[in-house]
Amino acid sequence: MAAISIWMIPILICIILLYGTFKKIPTYETFVEGGKEGIEISFSIIPFLVGMLVAISVFRASGALDFLVELLRPVLTAIHVPPEILPLAIIRPISGTAALGMTSDLILSHGPDSFIGRLASTIQGSTDTTFYVLTVYFGAVGIKKMGDAVKVGLLADLVGLIAAIVVVVLVFGTK
Repeated sequence: MAAISIWMIPILICIILLYGTFKKIPTYETFVEGGKEGIEISFSIIPFLVGMLVAISVFRASGALDFLVELLRPVLTAIHVPPEILPLAIIRPISGTAALGMTSDLILSHGPDSFIGRLASTIQGSTDTTFYVLTVYFGAVGIKKMGDAVKVGLLADLVGLIAAIVVVVLVFGTK
């Protein structure tokens, strides 16, 4: 298996280059054009990414996140969901890097085999960075109206969050 994984990408690249050559496609020129387009797209989405990162920082630094956790603590405790998970559930649709940092902190604090550690790991794999995906991909192609996509993406994140909680409770129990 290790040998296959080491050789898979070089073999795939060779197959693509041979196919392009067989079809008489200028492969090197096409590669360079793709690289130029990639750089242009990167520069075009920078304002969207900066705006998103600033919004995350303001949300966390203002204390709004902590206020929301404390506000929902009684409800979460009543349904046997640890309130420590809420910041991860809120930040995950916004930023994968921030969510990964929160997951690492939860695992360091509570342990990887704790209910919170398992739940954080499962949430990390069950949800997506909806706003990041919309910002990057919709911004790259110039789509301005993304209201329905946001609703569907956040609904999918909510379903992923609920599924993560249910699966962890069913497989590992609550404590």
